[in-house]
Amino acid sequence: MRERVLITGASGFIGHHIIEEALKNDLDVYVAVRKKSNIAHLKAYNVQFTNLKYSNQKLLAENIRENKYDYIIHAAGLNNASYRGAYDYVNTTLTINLAKAAVGQVKKLVFISSLAAVGPLKDLNGIITENTEPHPVSNYGRSKLVAELLLQKVPGLVYTILRPATIYGPGGKQLLPLLNKLIGGKETYIGTQPQKLSYIYAKDVALASVKALYGGNFKTYNISDGNFYDRTELQKIVKDILNLHTAKFHLPVTFVKLLASFKEKVSYLGGKNPEPSPDRLKDIIAPNWACSIETAKQELGFYPLYNLDSGLDKTINWYKANNWI
Repeated sequence: MRERVLITGASGFIGHHIIEEALKNDLDVYVAVRKKSNIAHLKAYNVQFTNLKYSNQKLLAENIRENKYDYIIHAAGLNNASYRGAYDYVNTTLTINLAKAAVGQVKKLVFISSLAAVGPLKDLNGIITENTEPHPVSNYGRSKLVAELLLQKVPGLVYTILRPATIYGPGGKQLLPLLNKLIGGKETYIGTQPQKLSYIYAKDVALASVKALYGGNFKTYNISDGNFYDRTELQKIVKDILNLHTAKFHLPVTFVKLLASFKEKVSYLGGKNPEPSPDRLKDIIAPNWACSIETAKQELGFYPLYNLDSGLDKTINWYKANNWI
């Protein structure tokens, strides 16, 4: 009999990549989706759908018991919000509700956290490892870190925590504003401070997530493509792929912060979250996100399949095929 996995956040950007990887590994896949979620893109997969009431630990436990999951990959979360309480509730409180409901019922819970939980280094020297003292700079990162710490204290829970670097790939909209500016001839940067950045292609996040089902109990791992890049490399690669010629602009950090604050107020009045919020801007402009994945390689057997060049090529081809650009 095939082992069964529940994937939360399945209708989101990362979710369908994890579904594909789980199916490829012959797992019986259940996906948790909200009632109002658009799941048209998931109906082609051989999966079962379920709804979870994350705020109710008793109902969560009943769902887990009735469906007899062997594993849970918790990829649901809030990436952008206008106030800290929203991050804390979704990324921390609801995660711990699910973890407590899973105790004694599943073999393992894999929690998709974020490199933002440990936070960036303050200068270009050094590299982030699993032993780096966490100092998140954003409310998003703090909410993920608190979830990690509380998860580790849930009695009887077997877990693995993954901290992905900046994720991109097919289905993700994060790159679209940048791509549209480049296509319009504008290569834009915030300030002039040098940066070291880490990225990971969505399918590699999925690869690590499934590998974590079978190893790394009670451990936390940083995951990226294993490289780090200066602040200009992503846009250079995109320009090469699309054969673009652009003019370069450096926007003052103070101006971008003021603009983000203004957009946040306007978005709040309209009931939407700003992109990016002033809070997430702290992560975006930080100097050093270079991270080591040696521990994940050694203990999980995680070897990423894509670097930034190959991942962006796949992503841009997907955008074109789906008329996103």
